[in-house]
Amino acid sequence: MQALSRQYHINCVPGDVGRYCILPGDPERVAAIAALLEDAHPVVHNREFNVWTGTLLGEKVTVCSTGIGGPSAAIAMEELHKCGADTFVRTGTCGGIDLNVQSGDIVVATGAIRFEHTSREYAPLEFPAVADFEIAACLAKAAKTLGLPLHTGIVQCKDSFYGQHSPEASPVYYELKQKWESWKRLGVKASEMESAALFVVAAALGCRCGSCFHVVWNQEREAAGLDQKMSEDTSASVRVAVEGLKLLIEEDRKAGT
Repeated sequence: MQALSRQYHINCVPGDVGRYCILPGDPERVAAIAALLEDAHPVVHNREFNVWTGTLLGEKVTVCSTGIGGPSAAIAMEELHKCGADTFVRTGTCGGIDLNVQSGDIVVATGAIRFEHTSREYAPLEFPAVADFEIAACLAKAAKTLGLPLHTGIVQCKDSFYGQHSPEASPVYYELKQKWESWKRLGVKASEMESAALFVVAAALGCRCGSCFHVVWNQEREAAGLDQKMSEDTSASVRVAVEGLKLLIEEDRKAGT
């Protein structure tokens, strides 16, 4: 590929973005997240990548949407890294798997099941998709400080949204259902679509990445006849991401990194 003056997809250059990045999926959520920063301003909006930059505790912080799934999330991370970013916090939505995970709760991922393909182009399957320990700890601490219902643990990552929600429609329904049963028996907290790719790409780039999620629904609670109310307000998980990032910035300053 020929040399370009700007990154091909996010259309940014060094100086546009900060070392610290918050990665939502939906471009429409970016402005609301950026409003929690100081002096935030739009940088560029190209394809699914809506980029704003501001500051937190005096540090330059960028919010960049990734769209849905591993491929576009990996592109965002790679191109942001080329512009100088090295620390990433993914915030978004998930569906609960563990019966204790209810709509409106927060899930902080400690690791992710690589039931997707993007990460396979960065590391062999034997390599685990693991969140950065410090980021995960800061996100969990932020959720507790905010008084939010919190779950920490493994999440499952997939490429097909409807492979989860309508597996019987797929020609490989038998594999989807058998694997899902395994996730349940292993105590997996929730299902989403980006963390596995982001954790592995971060490892390949020598970066840090963690993730936190708002639980929209839990199909296993529904199947078990347990009460729940669908929740699509993602503001709590956004607050966890921002407050967790503040804690991380403070820890980095103490460590001189």
